[in-house]
Amino acid sequence: MKKRFLILVNLGSPDSFKVSDVRQYLRQFLMDERVIDAPYLVRKMIVEGFVLPFRPKKSAHAYQSVWMEEGAPLKVITENFRKALLPFVDAHVSVAMRYANPTPEAALRELEKMDSNIDEIFIAPLYPHFAMSSYETAYLYVVEKIKSLRPNVKFKILQPFYDESEYINSLSESIAPYLKEDYDHLLFSFHGLPVRHLKKSDPTKKHCYQVDQCCDVKSEAWSLCYKHQVIQTTKLVAAQLKIPAHKFSHSFQSRLGSDEWIKPYTQEKFESLPRQGVKKLLVACPAFVSDCLETLEEIAMRGKETFIAAGGESFTMIPCLNTNLKWVETFAGYFNKSESTYQNLWCDPEEVGK
Repeated sequence: MKKRFLILVNLGSPDSFKVSDVRQYLRQFLMDERVIDAPYLVRKMIVEGFVLPFRPKKSAHAYQSVWMEEGAPLKVITENFRKALLPFVDAHVSVAMRYANPTPEAALRELEKMDSNIDEIFIAPLYPHFAMSSYETAYLYVVEKIKSLRPNVKFKILQPFYDESEYINSLSESIAPYLKEDYDHLLFSFHGLPVRHLKKSDPTKKHCYQVDQCCDVKSEAWSLCYKHQVIQTTKLVAAQLKIPAHKFSHSFQSRLGSDEWIKPYTQEKFESLPRQGVKKLLVACPAFVSDCLETLEEIAMRGKETFIAAGGESFTMIPCLNTNLKWVETFAGYFNKSESTYQNLWCDPEEVGK
């Protein structure tokens, strides 16, 4: 039987922690219209005039602090996940990054080396939740680049899997061992987004942040609502692990600029939790399935410093799913049973969120 083709898609990282490479990476990342959703000339002015003259040096230092022998953590872990997946799937598998390397074109070339007779490619954005600046830009970019080289290839896209039971099982099992230790609170910290991104992604254009308690009022907007989806992940994991309501909460990290972002902010939680009696804190970051700069440096290093300085005593960062065997087997099941049990998790590119 002919093997199928699968491309794993993640965010990306600079090629090195040299300032020049970090600058090049940040330019590509921030010039994405789904990240800074402003007109091109305004976006270019912000990026070239206000960000790139200052941020690359700071970010280069941050990358250097978490750099692995084989490279950037996100790239290394994603490649390790690909290798871990191979024994469980009857497929040719490659990796593409939305920004920097490996590019979608390189991912396609890797597949062609294994079998040039490609008629359909499964694209799996490694994001459990929908966001225009992560999940959406990732799959659209990969499809666009590959179509330019292979216009007749068909695609199947892995839909956001934030509430899928086996994903929740995998995430819960990865967190469970940490709950056996003495802890006061588990904080689910997710990547933050500007509120305007949620409003822009709302297919109804009248629900997100326009209806009171919008994440609790059922709407078709939920299929593309990042905030609703991360709250659902939090609730499902907490319920599975039987965590009392007062011992967990969620927040949003990585806020930039002065615009309103999704609240509560993780930075403020790190500062306020010790005043509320939380001395021993566990932190999980389920917006990512692979550890990256954001989890390893912003949260595990700077976040810990903030929490301890505010009066906390212990801070434990729970790793992302990475190459956890349960997660590898779960993901393999999504692919292997894409035409049966998990048929609804895969769709044509134009059907995402429908």
